[in-house]
Amino acid sequence: MAPAGALQHSMIPLYSVFKCPRTPLSFSQNCLRGFLLRSGVDEAELQIRKGRGARLVTCAVGVPAKNWKGDPNTPQEWQWTPNRRPRQPGEKRKKIPFPKPKKERVLLRPPLDDTRLAEKLLSSPQLTLTNFPLLSACLPSAPLNQHDEAWMEEFLLEAKDALGLASFTPEEGSPAAQLDTLLYLAFQHPDSVRARKAPYVRKAHSRLAFLGEYVLELAMAELVLQMFPRELVGSLRERVFGLTNKKVLPDWLKNASMDRLIYPDGDWGEIKWSDKLKPCKSVFHAIVAAIYLTLGMPEVYRVLFEAFGFDVDAPQFQPRPRVCEDVDHLSPELDGERLSWQDIAYYQPPEEALFAEPRLFRSCVPPGMHRFRQNLWELESLPVVERTLGYPQPVRDDNPVLESARNIELQLGLQLCFLHPSAHKAEHPRFCNERLEYLGSKVQDVIMAEKILMKHLDAPGAWIEERHRRLLLNRLCGLYLRNLKLHHHIVYSDERRELYVKSRKLRNFSTTGVSQAIHGLAYTVYGRPDVRRIMFRVMNFEQLESPIE
Repeated sequence: MAPAGALQHSMIPLYSVFKCPRTPLSFSQNCLRGFLLRSGVDEAELQIRKGRGARLVTCAVGVPAKNWKGDPNTPQEWQWTPNRRPRQPGEKRKKIPFPKPKKERVLLRPPLDDTRLAEKLLSSPQLTLTNFPLLSACLPSAPLNQHDEAWMEEFLLEAKDALGLASFTPEEGSPAAQLDTLLYLAFQHPDSVRARKAPYVRKAHSRLAFLGEYVLELAMAELVLQMFPRELVGSLRERVFGLTNKKVLPDWLKNASMDRLIYPDGDWGEIKWSDKLKPCKSVFHAIVAAIYLTLGMPEVYRVLFEAFGFDVDAPQFQPRPRVCEDVDHLSPELDGERLSWQDIAYYQPPEEALFAEPRLFRSCVPPGMHRFRQNLWELESLPVVERTLGYPQPVRDDNPVLESARNIELQLGLQLCFLHPSAHKAEHPRFCNERLEYLGSKVQDVIMAEKILMKHLDAPGAWIEERHRRLLLNRLCGLYLRNLKLHHHIVYSDERRELYVKSRKLRNFSTTGVSQAIHGLAYTVYGRPDVRRIMFRVMNFEQLESPIE
């Protein structure tokens, strides 16, 4: 048997094996003496150690009971867990992730003092164009530096050549003089080098992309409404979505040879297709906004169809077939051959035209609406609607016959705005407010986007997009109409009226559609100023601004 010293050094303390708290152990004298004698220590040596007062260190090995839980303050890893699976050879210890503190996202900068604020405003390019407030609101908040000018010297001529504007020379003091600056900002998507280093470049690009998305939707809505006057609105939406969704935008930019401008330091083919979607979408919309602000809507159509190669007759962009035959006649301009994009882009209304957009009005309000004159709705509801909306608006005409004809068409258009699709769409597909609603929703988006951009000069595109979405919620658009007590004049079928009486939530969509149809009618008859009047004076679209913050 090994001596006591060797046995003492070979034993392991209990607290180091089971990681339990170290507690003092005590044994009786007889038990300790018997243990030492059996270990090879004779009686004489035991007396010598006892006489010298040597302290005997006792070590023991034990196994805790299965029901032992330890103190409440004992760590979890010290406690007994019989159901815990032992780690396999080579298996790593499972790491417990520690929650990271959430950082508050601050979109707007804190307010500056008066001196710094005055210096910033005086040096900002946004105050240089007072005659063009919308264009000025889309310029960067700080002057461009030498790094921005270096990019423009290297790539701007190539970008203008791809858009067909290489030989274009703008006039001094016109909106087109800012074309170079806006085109430079259009290609600085969030993944570009300049956008990551310069916040004012990144913010200006996001504001351009925000505006360009709604301008593109309005341009395509006006195009398909005049080009396909007999198609249903569902088919028109599918056709526009096929041409402008984010999955096909990289192909349009590739066809225009703009891939090197978007990724000048990388190969277009080596980048993942999923990684291209978001940058290409923002660049495409920003290009549309830059052309719209400087050269106007006709140039937007030209760039879409000539530079990018839009094709509305492509097989992959055709809508699914719908069985709904339109037997009503159209106006002579729309009933002949199908209009081309050149006819729509460069159309000039005649001098004695009744409306601001005569062809667009006739594509939404069919001539057959004259059969509904002198009906019950026109006698009871029309005076209330006209008085609430402030119609007809005063227009200076040399010929009183034109004013009378315009007022008659306006009354028929108002009646069509309040005509729900459940009433006469089955017999006459164009006798409903769907086409005016489709146009009005796009006009409403553009008008609100322009106002928010001019109102919040220091806000980035993400913040503006969120505010735009909150102000134009469907339930709020219908609420604006219900506050005017105009929802009682909507014409439903008998079955739909019984359904709406039982469910108020279903009725909200119809009030929203009527509100948007009124905006579409105002746009085609009197133009954009009347849409702004209805949105911000009659319906007061920002009256519920505080509850939705």
